Amino acid sequence: MPSVAFHTLGCKVNHYETEAIWQLFQSEGYERTDYEKRADVYVINTCTVTNTGDKKSRQVIRRAIRKNPDAVICVTGCYAQTSPAEIMAIPGVDVVVGTQDRVKMLDYIEQYKQERQPINGVGNIMKARVYEELDVPAFTDRTRASLKIQEGCNNFCTFCIIPWARGLLRSRKPEHVIEQAQQLVNAGYQEIVLTGIHTAGYGEDMKDYNFAQLLSDLDKKVKGLKRLRISSIEASQVTDEVIEVLNRSDKVVRHLHIPLQSGSNSVLKRMRRKYSMEMFSDRINRLKEALPGLAITSDVIVGFPGETEEEFMETYNFIKDHQFSELHVFPFSKRTGTPAAKMEEQVPEDIKNKRVHRLIELSNQLAKEYASQFEGEVLEIIPEEADKESSDSGMYIGYTDNYLKVRIPATEEMIGKLIRVKVIKAGYPVNDGQFVRVLEADQTTATA
Repeated sequence: MPSVAFHTLGCKVNHYETEAIWQLFQSEGYERTDYEKRADVYVINTCTVTNTGDKKSRQVIRRAIRKNPDAVICVTGCYAQTSPAEIMAIPGVDVVVGTQDRVKMLDYIEQYKQERQPINGVGNIMKARVYEELDVPAFTDRTRASLKIQEGCNNFCTFCIIPWARGLLRSRKPEHVIEQAQQLVNAGYQEIVLTGIHTAGYGEDMKDYNFAQLLSDLDKKVKGLKRLRISSIEASQVTDEVIEVLNRSDKVVRHLHIPLQSGSNSVLKRMRRKYSMEMFSDRINRLKEALPGLAITSDVIVGFPGETEEEFMETYNFIKDHQFSELHVFPFSKRTGTPAAKMEEQVPEDIKNKRVHRLIELSNQLAKEYASQFEGEVLEIIPEEADKESSDSGMYIGYTDNYLKVRIPATEEMIGKLIRVKVIKAGYPVNDGQFVRVLEADQTTATA
């Protein structure tokens, strides 16, 4: 039986797609092996979001070639899409497929075995208009399932290469999304994370259907689903209709990741973002009314070209005033091929680093304050894995609906189940909890 090994770089979408590509190999009789072992085929799913992503991708490709020079080396993903020639120039690379036509990968591998000529299967992504269906009925990780609902992005922010790697926005058919969600629940998943390149842009390419309707349909039509999480939503996509669905639903969780990038209108203009701080502020206030206890996490880019101390302080104060519950802070890094890489007034590295540290400190403080509101409360978690940090072997980690990480004494059998816990000591990054009870599975769940 031929073996295949995977290595995935980058985001949740890439991880989802690796699982989908594995399904294709599995149906052709391959067995999956560890990337560190010898395999007949190596598939490297690459990332290109930063120049470092490209570099890491190249290192991983070379590692596979060294491990088994006779293996078929197949490279896919975003870096493959934007720079196929660069990858084909690495001696030992046999097949390159971009961010579409992944279903042809196995044919290309067979063709390569026959002809022994490297194959470049990368097409023009800007011409792609239809969502490429790739099913994932189950995941290697058994507690949270991702469900990819759209592909591509039409925004062209000045710091971002992704539209060139993923193409323009295309949405998956609603019936396919609902069908796959039901399949995942039937396979035993209690929580589904909706994911995509520009997730809540779902439906912008459709006539009479949008993201709010999809949320509503998933809520009503998927039998036995306990939790629905949105991986990311832009402020401009938090419409009144979306807020209404969140307000009504008992499945969509109290946690939204809303990328801020900057809290200064002048910086947002240079970034070509689609909102103002006034609008962002209004949406956050409306969301917190609709969902009391809502956790809002965010991404922030620090040291964007031309960012002054005043503009940075606008960002700092905005985050503090609106009490985000956690931040992912990135120093601006020049991405070759984007307008921002060529902008004047690049901010010196030492200033960027100082600003990053100030925001991380603020994030830690806000995260502690947010968690402390829930001390003494009973919340629901889905245990995911044993706590590796703990000296006590009976401790497990899981997340609440509002994304608090809770450590509790539990057993292996509880992994993937929905259980009630009491937060006895709030903290960050981990809260200590005690077990209350396992929630019985919904009797109406369709049996797989």
